[in-house]
Amino acid sequence: MPQPTPRYIAPPATLAEGWTLSRLTPPSRLFGANGLRTGKDGRIYVAQVCGSQVSAIDPDTGDIETISPMGGGITGPDDLAFDDDGNLYCTEITTNRLSVLHPDGTTRVLNGDVPVANPVTVYQNRVIAGELRMGANIREFDRSTGEARVILADVPMPNAFEVGPDGKLYFPAMGANEIWRVSLDGGAPEVVAKDLGSPDSVKFDAQGFIVSTQVGSGQVLRIDPRTGEKTVLADIGPGLDNCTFVGERLFASHITGGVFEIFGGGKWKPLIERGFQWPMGIGVNEAGTVYVADGMFAYSIAPGTERQQVGNLFGDNFPGFLRGVASSGAHQWVVTTANGTVARWTPGSEPELLASGFERLMGVAEGPSGAVAFADQDTGHVMLAERGEVLELAGGLDKPMGVAIAADGTVYVAESGAGRVSKLTGGRAEAVIDGLGEPQGIAIAGHKLFVLDVAAKEVIECDLTGGARKTIAARLPVGAPPGVIAKPLGGVGDMCGPMTSFAGLAVGADGTLYLSGDAEGSVLALRAG
Repeated sequence: MPQPTPRYIAPPATLAEGWTLSRLTPPSRLFGANGLRTGKDGRIYVAQVCGSQVSAIDPDTGDIETISPMGGGITGPDDLAFDDDGNLYCTEITTNRLSVLHPDGTTRVLNGDVPVANPVTVYQNRVIAGELRMGANIREFDRSTGEARVILADVPMPNAFEVGPDGKLYFPAMGANEIWRVSLDGGAPEVVAKDLGSPDSVKFDAQGFIVSTQVGSGQVLRIDPRTGEKTVLADIGPGLDNCTFVGERLFASHITGGVFEIFGGGKWKPLIERGFQWPMGIGVNEAGTVYVADGMFAYSIAPGTERQQVGNLFGDNFPGFLRGVASSGAHQWVVTTANGTVARWTPGSEPELLASGFERLMGVAEGPSGAVAFADQDTGHVMLAERGEVLELAGGLDKPMGVAIAADGTVYVAESGAGRVSKLTGGRAEAVIDGLGEPQGIAIAGHKLFVLDVAAKEVIECDLTGGARKTIAARLPVGAPPGVIAKPLGGVGDMCGPMTSFAGLAVGADGTLYLSGDAEGSVLALRAG
């Protein structure tokens, strides 16, 4: 059987003598999966916020074609809809825009003032889009000028919507945990269904029933729009995003990149398996269990086992949108979030807040004494949280990302903007390895420092005692594809700050290096001997 095509085709890695490379997880096929829409060609079009990509999937074979690539004219697409002329309208949630991808491949911004732009639908060539925030507007946009007319204001977080058989707009009001409807001419909304599982999409089946995914509960529901009566079609797990029909076949997307065909009666099967959106931070505990931060999701990979999800943004006691991670014991994590916080967290328990109020937090490390160092890329600071205090270790750094702490407590930082790794002593930064492209994750084992350079796509080893360095792995599936400049992703309203990527690196007690293959969506292991 041929293997499914991954989202990124990596060339074979080159390794230094004595080193081997393996994957703890298979490559992902999509950069997450958000909005779904069926095209006239019968394929499923899927928006991928994290990869700034739109793809089309054959529902019979699972073959994927890129329609709008990373680095193209569409940035962070969350939902999408076609008009009769084949124009594809995309909401760009991190740039607050509603854009159009024309059949000839050109793009244009239809309206650049749609805060937290998310749901979009087209009804009789009328373009309707909304904002995923409290107090949101749902508006109709002129297809030529982009001028907008408010259909309904002050909506509690509307998400993917559809015009029903009665000509009214049906939409999830996520902030109320309900589904509402409203006339396209405006007026007072009506509640259609209550007490759901955090609904984030509405579509209609051939019988006129609502089908709605629930991001919190992970259920796909069929709802009678007349009575609000609910039937569970499938229970796939928290993180469902959207759904679409291909004929009478029903498909649902999962934020992690899975697309599933739903048969009802609790039955479903993957068309596209779940994967990673990135991943980002990597940590490893003394037992060799790997911790993986993937934005809205957290995973652990124990030796010899498959990855297990240990928390998500839609459940209780989750620290926030995760970026950096380090081990803080057998089952405890230290994390940085896109909300500017640092926390110590045991999955399933309430996080312990260590620091807050920062801008764009990246890597994090815990030292032998329990002190936690972390980097704020935007302000150029590396900070230390210790015994209830937060102190500045160094400022004026050039886009600090990865941090590591040696056995003697010395803190090292990757300055991605300067292409170097520096040692922090006495409030100053002293370069220990320079001439790099874009260093991100770093790790220390004894007198050896390891750095993941995403621009060069290499892992480099540096001897801290003598300064000797060598490349131990090259042509790795990290960073943007060759020739592509990935456009930065902003935040999502009040829900999280900028969704900046971060390729993490960690070293286990046995010397194994673990890294996030964020280009292909995998976790890799580098071993010596």
